[in-house]
Amino acid sequence: MEFTGTQAYLTNPALEAAVRCSLVLEKPLLVRGEPGTGKTLLAEAVAEALGMPLITWHVKSTTRAQEGLYHYDTVQRLYDSRFGDHDVRDIREYIHMGALGQAFQSPERVVLLIDEIDKADIEFPNDLLHELDRMRFTVMETGDEVAAAHRPVVVITSNAEKELPDAFLRRCIFHYIDFPDRELMARIVEVHHPGLDRDLMNQALTAFFAVRGMDRIRKPPSTSELVDWIAMLQTAGETEVDLGENMPFLGTLLKKEQDIEAFRTRSTRRY
Repeated sequence: MEFTGTQAYLTNPALEAAVRCSLVLEKPLLVRGEPGTGKTLLAEAVAEALGMPLITWHVKSTTRAQEGLYHYDTVQRLYDSRFGDHDVRDIREYIHMGALGQAFQSPERVVLLIDEIDKADIEFPNDLLHELDRMRFTVMETGDEVAAAHRPVVVITSNAEKELPDAFLRRCIFHYIDFPDRELMARIVEVHHPGLDRDLMNQALTAFFAVRGMDRIRKPPSTSELVDWIAMLQTAGETEVDLGENMPFLGTLLKKEQDIEAFRTRSTRRY
């Protein structure tokens, strides 16, 4: 299987090679990169390109690995036993598969996205190792074994909020998504705004990368913010972009009060 991106998700040879390694070696692909570089969208693009269903598991700070396998709804069973007319003797009625369990049970191969794995406890990645290696687990309440009919394509994203265990990293294919350079960014903008006036695009890109390069900007604007900003410029009929204090729709690019203030009070310079 080859992955070369999609019509809406543009790639480079390094990313395509990383995805290919993950597919051939059947190992999880761990993707890092600053916000806005398309880490989460990568899984959607892989699923679209390979014609596979996508199952998403958004990790939170309170997430435990067990939640990805299954959940035994004891509360609902207790409620049914007291107030309902449901037969509560079959525990299987109260076993609900998590994202990992759904991926294993699927009759066809799927893409499994484990999004922002570094948000969870440090033990979370290690707790996943056994199941990801064996591609099977046992439901303790029933003794049933859930085994993957097809090994899912696993894409794991990380924002590098904390270090991941070495044992976990050894089992992954790693790729860092660099922020798009000007040439690739122009292609991305063209996908979202086909037929955009070339002069406006060049001015917008120049201003965008100038803002990203300012020393005091704590949260540089990302690709999605550039796309939104250009949409507003088009809607307002803007034909020129001024990097001055009154640059239009600044709040579309910068999302922190300190960054807007830094932009407005920066030393005067020409870009």
